[in-house]
Amino acid sequence: MIIDIGNTRIKSALFHGEELVEDCVEEYLDELLLKVGPWDFDHVLVSSVRWSKNELEVMLPFSFLFLDRSMPLPVTNAYETPHTLGLDRIAAAIGAHRMAGGSAVLSIDLGTCITYDFIDHSSCYQGGAISPGVQMRFKAMHAQTARLPLLEHVPSDGFPPLMGNNTQEGMKSGVYYGVYFEMEGIISQYRSHYQDLKVFICGGDAKFFESLTKDYIFVIPNLVLHGLNRILNYNVNTN
Repeated sequence: MIIDIGNTRIKSALFHGEELVEDCVEEYLDELLLKVGPWDFDHVLVSSVRWSKNELEVMLPFSFLFLDRSMPLPVTNAYETPHTLGLDRIAAAIGAHRMAGGSAVLSIDLGTCITYDFIDHSSCYQGGAISPGVQMRFKAMHAQTARLPLLEHVPSDGFPPLMGNNTQEGMKSGVYYGVYFEMEGIISQYRSHYQDLKVFICGGDAKFFESLTKDYIFVIPNLVLHGLNRILNYNVNTN
């Protein structure tokens, strides 16, 4: 079982080997524990940005492995400052690496920030990029100007016209197409160096940009959970 504790939501998934069997998302830990209570599992990995391992040992009714930067990973890490690398970034990249079957992979996580993370053919994590996410771009335009309104990102509204004919539509066009063409451009640059590159998109806004998908681009909302499961299996099988 995997438990991924973020700042606002707690995700959990039950895997059989590498196959996702069941998953759930809750806001509170006690609600999640009620959901996973009937699950039958042998091993647990917990990743948390909210509570420490010591705190969780009091809160969880079962033993678990805790993901920190000392845990062995199924890839090598060439990042210059590994102590600053977000564990969710490396987990998403590892999930993409497993699904890619050995080819070079780029994982794109569309959350508060947009993160790009690359693992090469030799299973080495090299790094990537970080840029503002959709809602962060709306907030920045409002906060850094005198008159632009604060717009809410509503995925169900779909893409606006490319040519906005009022201020709000112009802001939406700039943000959404800015992200869209940023992603297209970065993917294109990576593919100019790695022709067999596979791209995996995840995160809260992944579905919104699903139109990017091609035969080498895949939208996998639970990519981080798959990566955490790969890390758990690696540690269970090597210890």
